[in-house]
Amino acid sequence: MAPVVLSPRDLAGCEHRVALDFSHDRRPGTEPDPPGVQRRKEAAADHRAAVRELLRAVHSDQPGAFVIVDPGMTSADRVAATLRACDSGASWIWNATLPTDETHGRRGHAELLVRRGDGYIPVIVVNHRVTQPAKTAPDPAGRPPTLVTSPFWTWAPSPDPYRTGRPNRRDNLRLAQLTAMLVEMGRASSADRSELRGGVIGVDADCIVVHDTGAMLDDYQQVLDHRLAIAAGRVETGPRRISECRSCPWWVKCGPELEARHDVSLVATGNQGAVLIDAGITTIDQLAAQRGAPPEGWPGAVRFGDAVIGAIAWLTGTELVRRLDSPRVHRADIEIDVDMESYGEHGAYLWGTLRTDTTDESVPVVYRPFVTWDPLPTRDEARSFAEFWGWLMAERAAAHDAGQTFAAYCYSQQAENRWLLGSADRFAGEPGIPSRAEVEAFIGSPEWVDIYEAVGENFICPHGKGLKRVAPVAGFAWRDEDASGEASMEWYRAAVALGGGRADEGQRTRLLEYNEDDVRATKVLREWISDGAAEQAPHERDLLARQPAE
Repeated sequence: MAPVVLSPRDLAGCEHRVALDFSHDRRPGTEPDPPGVQRRKEAAADHRAAVRELLRAVHSDQPGAFVIVDPGMTSADRVAATLRACDSGASWIWNATLPTDETHGRRGHAELLVRRGDGYIPVIVVNHRVTQPAKTAPDPAGRPPTLVTSPFWTWAPSPDPYRTGRPNRRDNLRLAQLTAMLVEMGRASSADRSELRGGVIGVDADCIVVHDTGAMLDDYQQVLDHRLAIAAGRVETGPRRISECRSCPWWVKCGPELEARHDVSLVATGNQGAVLIDAGITTIDQLAAQRGAPPEGWPGAVRFGDAVIGAIAWLTGTELVRRLDSPRVHRADIEIDVDMESYGEHGAYLWGTLRTDTTDESVPVVYRPFVTWDPLPTRDEARSFAEFWGWLMAERAAAHDAGQTFAAYCYSQQAENRWLLGSADRFAGEPGIPSRAEVEAFIGSPEWVDIYEAVGENFICPHGKGLKRVAPVAGFAWRDEDASGEASMEWYRAAVALGGGRADEGQRTRLLEYNEDDVRATKVLREWISDGAAEQAPHERDLLARQPAE
């Protein structure tokens, strides 16, 4: 029997997935990755390629310093090429593949090995943010910052007072595994565990975040041992619904199993589910029958009654449950629905708006997009954002001047706020760009209304609070059956020809229609909350009256 060997991917996420991966000859189905998964892989590959070319250019005047291992070679040939580069003393080795360590059950590759002393430091390149700007100025008392970074083009770690880290356990475990493998090979930068380091280059590619990998090794070893036991079948696991299930190929097996036994994780995830299972409440039926106080350790920010009602709703097929006799949402004379479309971390290319004058039904409800079709990232994004902001503020001022109330609406303001503030920061000083203070004043005012929050205040949502989950209850339907945030990423790539070739005008139209439907869905939903929900959605007391006896 071949030895069990784990990649860093096997160390994080669902334990049951690891058990299934190693107990079956192949994963279910032969279909390609879902579009969203494929897009993320392509975006990550594009990001790594951009980082590679930046570093190659930086070191182009140093022959032999920056070595690229050909990814098209076999694994064995990549290992051999990596070891030759190490033996030759190359300063930077891109696409390094380490020899599989069957004794300890691990394999790994690093986007970079950076020479330090007689050995190497692993550096990985990821397509997510690993830092954010520090919220406070450098400490006047002289206390050192908690984050250490190195310039992008060299290895020179120093405390960084201008950034804070965004920890990622998957990144940490990957760095720890690479460090342990280098130590075992005798290729690490130091024999002293306290001096072992690793690095991460994030999506901004503006620095290398330095990690103390020596301090990670004990925790890593515990994780590795446990996961090896799972993969070998020595530790039993079972399915449980978590966020990872959305893109897991094993969901075709786990989903029906969970449905068949009414598993409680279908309605209570995360800490809620863990507490319920620890208390012996493992099925939806058991949760629906609960009375009195929540089990010990129940998350304080979540009402236990909501979980019970959610379980009853699941059993009865109820889509939405009212909390209040008369649901309420902030309304105004001039109402503007807003929806933003972004492409990963690269920028916001479209701000869609829908203007409604509630004082005069004869005024047309008009959709107006503010868009750039220059491939992101692009400075033209500043132009489209400035036009959107200027129009929105002009509508607000006109309403005020006419003695009318004004409100702008979005669905889940976290995304819109991020790009409102980010655009103000990135394009500061360009024509029409507001200051950060102006944006903060607006999004902190009562005139910026989050309908996602209004839904949570008014309803219990057993199937989730996403717009595409809730708006259909209010009677809205999207024109495109494939409409989703993930799908829109694929449409965008074609719309601006990110993969090469000619831009697809049809996909541009599709994106505009998708965005228009999102703002119209927000409008329909908020109007339904104030005008129709009281009659059409059952109250929570109605469901509790159906609560099964213990």
